[in-house]
Amino acid sequence: MIGNAQLIGLSRQMALQRQLDVVANNLANMNSTGFKAEAILFEEYIMPVAEDRSFPRGSQQLSYVHDWATMHDMVAGTMVQTGNPLNVALSGEGFLTVQAPEGLRYTRNGALEINSDGVLVTQNGFPVLSDGGGLITFGPDEVDIEITADGEISSSAGNKGALGVVEFDNVQELTRSGDTMFAGGNPLPAQSTAVIQGALEGSNVSGVGEMTEMIRVTRAYTSLADLMNKQDELRRNAIQRLGDAQA
Repeated sequence: MIGNAQLIGLSRQMALQRQLDVVANNLANMNSTGFKAEAILFEEYIMPVAEDRSFPRGSQQLSYVHDWATMHDMVAGTMVQTGNPLNVALSGEGFLTVQAPEGLRYTRNGALEINSDGVLVTQNGFPVLSDGGGLITFGPDEVDIEITADGEISSSAGNKGALGVVEFDNVQELTRSGDTMFAGGNPLPAQSTAVIQGALEGSNVSGVGEMTEMIRVTRAYTSLADLMNKQDELRRNAIQRLGDAQA
């Protein structure tokens, strides 16, 4: 039973460590534009039989902790007006489509730039795609860039196409790729997302809430470590007494 208790405690410690990593990452991105916080979902894993079958009432089920999924918190962050015409915030559940080296990615980080080749890119230098899947380019002399609520882009040279804004039936199917980008899912043309030019969406991380969660997780981990140390001491004492009795 002591061995079983140690394994159960270890499974809980592993889950708490994973939870602490997620909380730490949320805090690290508290000021990242368009960042969406994460949370861990846990489930109970029941071992069908115990390691020792000599219980008076038969084998007992063992209950372990298993972190089986990561949930994205897609609540909108605070909108901040910047006045920069290349900054866009999304009001609604949509994402910008980005061409990353690994494939298509989706982001709420609308801090955009124009690179040396005249291509509209993210801060990481990844091209932002149009609704047709192509690049959005500007000439060196183009000015007066305007972006409508529908994502239509124009400049002094005329129409430049539209931002490739997409939505998802189930955003929880997306997997995180970097701090503010997501991959996977089934992208659909946006129906209820408006583009706001000259603004950025801040992170939706609550600093107070995440710090409180970090303290709670740390205390739980420390308490469990103390309990496991006491179980180790009980096992050592049991072995010592058994050796003394046999002598």
